[in-house]
Amino acid sequence: MNKKLTGLGLALLAQLSLPAQAAITSPIAFVTQVPIPEDFCSINATFCNHQGSIEFSGRGGDLWIRYPDGALKNLTAVAGYGQNGLQGNQAIQVRDPAVHWNGKKIIFSMVIGAPQHYQVKTYFWQLYEITGLGKNETPVITKVANQPSNYNNINPTYGTDGRIIFVSDRPRNGQAHLYPQLDEYEEAPSNTGLWSLNPNTGNQVMLTHAPSGDFNPFIDSYGRVIFTRWDHLQQDQQAAGDRNGTENYGTFNYSSEAANAKILNSRKEVFPEPLTFDTISLAGTNLHGHSFNHFFPWQVHEDGSELELVNHIGRHELGGSFVDAVFTDDPVLTYLTNPYNPNKISNFFQIKQDPTNPNNFIGINAPEFATHASGQIVRLTNVAPTHNADEMKIDYLTDKTTASTVGDNETPPPENSGHYRDPTILSGGTLLAAHTFETREEKDEGTTSPDYSNSYPQARYAFRIRTLKQLPNGTWAADQPLTNGISKNITYYGPNTLVHYTSELWELQPVEVKARPKPAKLLPTLGTPEMQVLQEEGVSETSLRQYLKSKGLALAIMRNVTQRDHGDKQQPFNLAVAGSGTQTVTNNGKIYEVAHFQAFQADQIRGLTGGYSTMPKAGRRVLAQPLHSVTANPPLSAGAPKGSVKIANDGSVAMLLPTRRALSWQLTDPQGKFVVRERNWLSMQPGEIRTCPVCHGINTKDQIGQPTPTNKPEALRELLTYLKANGSL
Repeated sequence: MNKKLTGLGLALLAQLSLPAQAAITSPIAFVTQVPIPEDFCSINATFCNHQGSIEFSGRGGDLWIRYPDGALKNLTAVAGYGQNGLQGNQAIQVRDPAVHWNGKKIIFSMVIGAPQHYQVKTYFWQLYEITGLGKNETPVITKVANQPSNYNNINPTYGTDGRIIFVSDRPRNGQAHLYPQLDEYEEAPSNTGLWSLNPNTGNQVMLTHAPSGDFNPFIDSYGRVIFTRWDHLQQDQQAAGDRNGTENYGTFNYSSEAANAKILNSRKEVFPEPLTFDTISLAGTNLHGHSFNHFFPWQVHEDGSELELVNHIGRHELGGSFVDAVFTDDPVLTYLTNPYNPNKISNFFQIKQDPTNPNNFIGINAPEFATHASGQIVRLTNVAPTHNADEMKIDYLTDKTTASTVGDNETPPPENSGHYRDPTILSGGTLLAAHTFETREEKDEGTTSPDYSNSYPQARYAFRIRTLKQLPNGTWAADQPLTNGISKNITYYGPNTLVHYTSELWELQPVEVKARPKPAKLLPTLGTPEMQVLQEEGVSETSLRQYLKSKGLALAIMRNVTQRDHGDKQQPFNLAVAGSGTQTVTNNGKIYEVAHFQAFQADQIRGLTGGYSTMPKAGRRVLAQPLHSVTANPPLSAGAPKGSVKIANDGSVAMLLPTRRALSWQLTDPQGKFVVRERNWLSMQPGEIRTCPVCHGINTKDQIGQPTPTNKPEALRELLTYLKANGSL
């Protein structure tokens, strides 16, 4: 049967035979979308994909379900949402379906309404639930109560406790003058991180503050919230272009985050080091320059605590962009990746857990641009919490050529089966993915009328959900389509041009509609050495957490910052605590003294005019500023850098930090000059006590073969003594 499905009927049925080895025994929900060739800030781009305006997200999509016998139902249409033809007030676009633990309802994001000709109107993605998923049931759609109504809410998933976890672009502190948060790359609008909502009470909690965005959260079978984070902790490239005279973005600093903050005649940045091409800032220094850009897998508890890369895996293990040695005058510093994982990837998008082997995640290794975040399907092994990063490896499922694109005039290699996104493994072992046979970069091959009144876009990419089959060489490739194709006759104003689309819609984001076990909610724990210090100092863990929560603070503890993972030689690793005998030193290279642990907080104080106006654009980018919003730490000694604490003689650190705001940090020498820098942003929750054995987590051993330290941190003891003395505890 080759006829394409059209219209909005109740029982849009098509029988589709699949080979026995690819049997689908549960319903599959998925979305259709009008193809949008543009791949910057559009609905399926790698970043800035959260905006509800019609030029970025289109209109005319639906939420569908395919039953095991091949029958299809347009769920949103049957529930009374959406329209054919010219898109108006009832127009919709849908995305991000996620199935409840009981398998009886789906939460998803939907934007409603389309502009009239020449009308400029603001639209926001909102969260909805749908019930009545059975073949003979009538679906009912309900808007999720008490969600942020004037912001974009996407990527929802169900928590284990009745709450909903989702991504939003709501400002970190709810202050509208900071909207939108601008990312650290192009200063394009970004989401602000993961949020948690109790629909019954309206309680909203920011779980993670992400300066450039978090994406696609879900709760794995171990109870962790797993998601992709855009790690882009680097200086502002727009400001570097302005500074070097090669660009005209009009970047500047605000005096603070306040609504009435002054515009300063400055674009100063203090952390991290300048970008590689910022020759003016690098002149006369011993720095190579620093660029950092990854989309990697992260984990966090449902309450927003214990945020970290999955099992502390990162650039050294997974690969990613090249990061040179930090200093030019220390020959033992070098870029080195962990040898335990021979298959490197650049990014890890659209992560899912394998229900047939929970110790594995699958996802997409794709370019940042030009493929709608589609590329190669890869598998990350040994993801259970009992493993460390040295044990985790990447397997290439589709051929490695599918991770990139070929030129317009190039012939793709025979192994290249196209591009993939939204992979999912069904409970029976069948692998599904949205797939296009296109191997080149995306491009609009349509036409526009000379007066720009009508546009007929034609995307190269044609995503259809397909099963995959394993080839004789062990790789996987697209096989049978899930449907016979779904088409609509769609027009909408963009808002000045009438956009026409009459061909097949994209099929994306398949999810298996089936009940699954709900994991236990993870609770915070405190390490044995830290607990011993509390007991010896007569401070209960409960009272300490209550104090922190009452002040909106978190406590970070490190046992020995002189120890660093054996795979990290990009930054200094021969470290000694100034004035003490504590050190971790190899037989080669310069020894660096460390004396202070200096924290930085992400302040939204970078603005820009675009270079063609004196009026600032809406929104602000974060800049790392020395910690200034917490005054409860012990007083600084003379000459100590602002926002720092002293490293204790045993190499330990204990510091009170702000919460629900991105943070980073560095070790400095006695004069306050940086020695080792954190390369990621993290955030913490009120009452959280975060224990890290070392500054860069040890997988199996440090630079001289030592395991993770277990010393009782003296810095914690000193902090408790100070807090008791001033009556805080």
